[in-house]
Amino acid sequence: MLVLLACMPARAGLADEVASLLAAGRMADALQRTEQALLVTPRDAQARFIRAVVLMDLGRDAEALETFTRLSQEFPELPEPLNNIGLLHARAGRLDAARAALESALRNEPGHRAARANLAEVHLMLAVAAWEQLGQAAPLDARLARRLEAVRALLAPMAR
Repeated sequence: MLVLLACMPARAGLADEVASLLAAGRMADALQRTEQALLVTPRDAQARFIRAVVLMDLGRDAEALETFTRLSQEFPELPEPLNNIGLLHARAGRLDAARAALESALRNEPGHRAARANLAEVHLMLAVAAWEQLGQAAPLDARLARRLEAVRALLAPMAR
């Protein structure tokens, strides 16, 4: 998740400090630091973004999604909140919503590497879901069964 901190133009001090706290495994301290920054400047988009990333790392996805959604409404041109909305939807299994958010991020910035990579993973997840649905109706032929297992193997390290 540290890569996400570098995505938005940053006030280097806060981003660096929170990244260091996260790298040290000090999640609660990272959250507290962002909340302190927001007490001083509650409308600071960068601090709000960083706080939402920390919330994601803490597994507080509903709060993170709410913050990223507000940021995407206030700054619709920014791809980063949309990318993270896509990640949260994918994490929750809402693959169509994830795809839509990531495609929106790429419309805003076609060269956004993280959104492109995340969209590729969502496409793999959609393929698995389609093959699994097909397999419920009737057993998959050997070729499709191999593909399904290959894609599952590709996705396995990403789930960790």
